Amino acid sequence: MKTMRGKNLKIFVGCLLVVVLGIGSIIYIPAIKAKRKPVIAMAFCTLNIPFFVEMENGVREEAKKADVKLIVTNAEDSAAKQMAQVEDLLIQKPDVLLLAPVDSDVLVPAVEAAHKANIPVISIDRSVNSDKLITFIGVDDVEGGRTAARYVIERLNGKGNVIMLEGVIGSSAQRDRAQGFEEVIAKNPKIKMLTKQTANFNRTEGMNVVENLLQAYPKIDAIFAQNDEMALGAIRAIKAAGREDEIIVVGFDADPEAKDAVRNGNMAATIEGSPYKLGITGVKSAMQYLEGKKLPEKILLPLDLVTKESLAK
Repeated sequence: MKTMRGKNLKIFVGCLLVVVLGIGSIIYIPAIKAKRKPVIAMAFCTLNIPFFVEMENGVREEAKKADVKLIVTNAEDSAAKQMAQVEDLLIQKPDVLLLAPVDSDVLVPAVEAAHKANIPVISIDRSVNSDKLITFIGVDDVEGGRTAARYVIERLNGKGNVIMLEGVIGSSAQRDRAQGFEEVIAKNPKIKMLTKQTANFNRTEGMNVVENLLQAYPKIDAIFAQNDEMALGAIRAIKAAGREDEIIVVGFDADPEAKDAVRNGNMAATIEGSPYKLGITGVKSAMQYLEGKKLPEKILLPLDLVTKESLAK
């Protein structure tokens, strides 16, 4: 009888351990259901450019209003570093992971791992090529590229030589903005795309790349940079070469410094990407999901063309 009781006790304790140990990895109870403070993690691709700093401001502002615990990481434009950061975040079990990925393909395994851990993922500004995302929050980058191309064509009266500075190759922003820009340019035979080169969304790289392009191409009429940082770098190189009266520059994001450049005539235009609103919308959407609301596949904020004329209104 004692032997049977001992065996039964061991079986009971063993089962209890399995249940207890399994709670952390198998059974996950959302914060709202568990009546505790929600935890939101925000994994940034970088915080080294104004666009994402503004987005972080929006995230922090809304997180404070919603009274949630916020964890923020900065991958410094390294996909490998971001993968490692996301792995660490998953161990901490946030209620929602907000992700601005460095690379749309490399971060797929991270999203898949979060899905297996029952941690919902919302991508912001840049998407991930996975069907496991809860939603994507951003702007229509393809349409943004089209808008930039239409403006360039209008300013050049339908004829001229253009160059495109691309962002981090493999990011959805790089791919989609290029798609939209090239689509419109291709329909205008008198507009020639001289070349497209990456400057990785970086101001210094943008300046260095354009310095070389100015030497390679004696006749350039317009440069479209896929973000304002590269555009501002391009302007610096153009000014140093004394060619600011020959070339118009169009950026993307409408960072405060870029708006100042448009206002004073150094930059022809930029496309408003609303990073602050993207951050706010990210946290709001995370809270809505935790409250049981179904989110649409995409949440796209409106785009605006920012020119000297529009800023004067």
